[in-house]
Amino acid sequence: MRGRHGGYETFYREDPLEVRSAQLPAALYNLAHRLLIGCGGQCLFVPIRSIQYLAVSMPRRSSSSTAKPKHLVELAWRHFRPQARSGLSEPVLYEIHLYRDKAQQILPRLQDEFLKALNELERRTATGKGDDVSILTFPPRDK
Repeated sequence: MRGRHGGYETFYREDPLEVRSAQLPAALYNLAHRLLIGCGGQCLFVPIRSIQYLAVSMPRRSSSSTAKPKHLVELAWRHFRPQARSGLSEPVLYEIHLYRDKAQQILPRLQDEFLKALNELERRTATGKGDDVSILTFPPRDK
């Protein structure tokens, strides 16, 4: 998937250990959707520093979270159904796909921490403080 600044990242998912239905609060869904559209609608990377996760939001797909080891998806929010709600203030139905056992542990905190990270991203974008980002180049690892 291609990020906002043109870089590419690859993430890997296995077959889910568990799939369950859930509802995403309207404020969270709407903010994530606004930020995704604001960055060109391709892919939004949101670091959730408080729990050491990287959330990846993609149009019509999932909002995935990964941790260590890098690039292995631990859980994904998929199959959003915003069309099923009758107003923008109603929650959005979706499915949680759990790929790793430890995803169960982070699940209770994830929505709150993701919302905090999105609010911070929106604040930095609105104040222009997100423009001072620089990309560091690391030398390739010897194999």
